[in-house]
Amino acid sequence: MSGSKLSNPAAKNDLSDSPLAMTVHAMPRPGEVVQADAERTRMGRWKMLAVLLICASPVIASYFTYYLVRPEGRRNYGELIQPQKDIPQVSAHNLQGEVVPLASLKGQWLLVNVASGACAERCQQNLYFQRQLREILGRDKDRLDRVWLIPDDAPVADALLPALSMAHVLRLDMAAVQRWISPAAGQQLQDHLYVVDPMGNFMMRFPANMDVASASKAKRDLERLLKASASWDQAGR
Repeated sequence: MSGSKLSNPAAKNDLSDSPLAMTVHAMPRPGEVVQADAERTRMGRWKMLAVLLICASPVIASYFTYYLVRPEGRRNYGELIQPQKDIPQVSAHNLQGEVVPLASLKGQWLLVNVASGACAERCQQNLYFQRQLREILGRDKDRLDRVWLIPDDAPVADALLPALSMAHVLRLDMAAVQRWISPAAGQQLQDHLYVVDPMGNFMMRFPANMDVASASKAKRDLERLLKASASWDQAGR
């Protein structure tokens, strides 16, 4: 028919059968797989270590500042503990008989007294200095908790309870106490007040038989510790 457009069969795509092109990848060798896994594991560990160092750097810096970068002539009143002793992974009991994991004390600076529940004269004096040292820290006092560890079953006198309302009073087995806290040579546990950092490390003890004059020196040590750790430690757990 005139004017009609007919398609040219020769112009059509060739639809004849042709083999499919396939690319064959070589299977990985077992040795290469093991090597790649080892490399990934090694890189993962380095990354984890880098993250831990970044997180710990403020703590390390504050301890470096307090222990090493100090003006000449300045001395600590308290004795620094080396190596520091980490908090035991055990539980204590409060005066109501409730179980309290000792690790729950982490997150705050601690001023620790260790004495029998009978609380003789030295114990009562240490409880008094505990309370006074915390109060005179002013706005930083909420960064420090008072702790009385009782390693026996002796009852606590009712007359002491009002002054202990803001303190952690915990009964803890003597063996657990001794794994964490230790007195100076020739002294008893109840003779000192002890300092524990927010990570649970026993890191300082004040000289035995504290009095009013020595309490002012202890106050300066606490102020220095709180100042050095201000960049990473805040009140509350």
